Amino acid sequence: MKPLPHLYEVSLTGGPNGYAQVSTPGVPSLRTAPPADYDGPGDAWSPEHLLLASVQACFLFTLRAVARVSQVEFVALEVGAAGTVDREEGAVRFTEIVLRPRITVVPGTDPARARRVLEKSETACLVSASLRTPIRLEPEIVEA
Repeated sequence: MKPLPHLYEVSLTGGPNGYAQVSTPGVPSLRTAPPADYDGPGDAWSPEHLLLASVQACFLFTLRAVARVSQVEFVALEVGAAGTVDREEGAVRFTEIVLRPRITVVPGTDPARARRVLEKSETACLVSASLRTPIRLEPEIVEA
């Protein structure tokens, strides 16, 4: 890892209606729009979906590091995510995010140890740690 601090920059282009494009150097652009719940078209990545995807991706990348250090071998991970948006403290915001990781471990792996690795990955994830929204894990551990 490069020494901290790290700086990330993203550009957005859009107009008074329709879609927007987000981009960063060296990465394909991404079309975004409001979700159908906010009268958007429902066929593009919304900020709400991107937030959940960021939590999921960060969880996986953190899990890779935590599992390596903890010497817990896994062969696959699928993570479902659900975010609830509601009114809280006078504002509309995410009030809870539920992550449902399904980790496939090698035969003979201690399930309690695998669960601890999942829990540590969630708390160590940079994105999760940057949010004030509670994140709840509903893990499933299966052997290959």
